[in-house]
Amino acid sequence: MITLVGVGHVFDISDPLQQVIRSRRPEVVCLELDPARYRSLMQKETRGKVPLQYLLLSKVQKRMAGKFGSEVGAEMLAGVEGAKAVGAKLALIDMDAQSVFAELWRRMTFPEKVRLLTGSLAGLLVSKRTVEKELENYSEDDSRYIEAMSREFPVMKEVLIDRRNAHMTKQVQALSTIHTSIVVVVGDGHLPGMAEALKSLPLEIIRLKQLKDGTFDSGAQASYSVSFQYP
Repeated sequence: MITLVGVGHVFDISDPLQQVIRSRRPEVVCLELDPARYRSLMQKETRGKVPLQYLLLSKVQKRMAGKFGSEVGAEMLAGVEGAKAVGAKLALIDMDAQSVFAELWRRMTFPEKVRLLTGSLAGLLVSKRTVEKELENYSEDDSRYIEAMSREFPVMKEVLIDRRNAHMTKQVQALSTIHTSIVVVVGDGHLPGMAEALKSLPLEIIRLKQLKDGTFDSGAQASYSVSFQYP
């Protein structure tokens, strides 16, 4: 069984995420991290020179996480702790972040760069209530948000979503040939694409909203067959 768990990088969901991992008791926990980001997170160090757009995104996430009583990366640390608790292996399945952002900035058109930087700056001022409302809207119709991203930020969608979905899915598929129980912790926006690519395998999906609301099934993995648990 593969359990896809959608997380948000600014929400306080560490406890429910660990509960999911403990109840499923996977052989492997896959995280949306590359080795460099994993080391930085575990050592609590700031990486070296980073692109401006990455720095802005980091500041937005850090500011918003504080409003939700969390820290950026807390959900990934919870994934690490959850894996340790059940004796699972860790698999870092994401692409190298610096390479991804370098390609993104190189390929984006000027109007797309302006929209990205403007949106990042606006994100510094957005309220907690606004974020919660947007999450509700996203949970009701995530396809609308993906379509909007395709229109406004076509290169961003291709580089940050589509290519990374394909890369991470390939890692999970390879692991599924040697492990029978896998928990995959990725940003909720990756779930629709990855779920579609993995639909031929025994699959369970737990969305970010379910983690926040505590509405996910806390039963053991053995009780599941293919189960798409969208809100």
